[in-house]
Amino acid sequence: MAEWGPMSLIVSAFAGKVPQPDMSENAGRYAFTVLEKISRLRKALSRPWKQVPDTLREPAAFRMLQSVMAVGDPDLTPMAAVAGAIADAVADYLAGRGMTKVIVNNGGDIAIRLMGEESATVGIREDIRDHDFSRVIRLGSERTSWGVATSGLGGRSLTRGIASAATVIARTASAADAAATAVANASFVKDMEVVQADAESLAQDTDIPGIPVTCQVGPLREETRSLAVEQALSRARSLMENGAILGAFVSVAGLSNMTDSFRKRLIHR
Repeated sequence: MAEWGPMSLIVSAFAGKVPQPDMSENAGRYAFTVLEKISRLRKALSRPWKQVPDTLREPAAFRMLQSVMAVGDPDLTPMAAVAGAIADAVADYLAGRGMTKVIVNNGGDIAIRLMGEESATVGIREDIRDHDFSRVIRLGSERTSWGVATSGLGGRSLTRGIASAATVIARTASAADAAATAVANASFVKDMEVVQADAESLAQDTDIPGIPVTCQVGPLREETRSLAVEQALSRARSLMENGAILGAFVSVAGLSNMTDSFRKRLIHR
């Protein structure tokens, strides 16, 4: 495990069926070098993506920028993809050293690399604060690279929406991270039970000052929850249409739905 700031990594690496703990430990050390390079660019990466120069040379930082550009929300900054980008960098480090199955979990933003006939399963929570999984999805060998990320109320990052969880599958963790932020944001519905405040009042070092974020949600009517889920899924479908993501699951206070592509990956227990 490697932990500091936006990084809380659990790394699993395999060569065939054999775990490779030494490689996982090396990857954890490598993660700190990636984090240090991103930290040096924090000021630039904390601006809305249209204000960030596309001449960034640091690979993880450039991946962050590309991910939020693909989502396209004008107020997103590359920092919306930082956890996923670190997970991707570590996963690629291991895959490039002969590992056939790699799972890098950075606080819920997961980078997966699969070679040959390998597959992986990922647990899905209806509420980002839950300890138990309500569903499990399978990611197979049809792709060598996968990313899964979740955003919502009570997570490590601020959200503009009211989703309890918005989980996205994409080609990389960075892409999933940025898209999950956007999908969760799209779940916002104006309601007397929804309380918002400017982001900087909740986190002084936020990269989205002046933007209202959700700080409290009371009991919601079914119509409100249904509208929130549909708005978030509509945003997810638009991201699928432009190729940014591969599927999504959204839950709002116990009411949930998902794209057909996500549903097809469910493992029925």
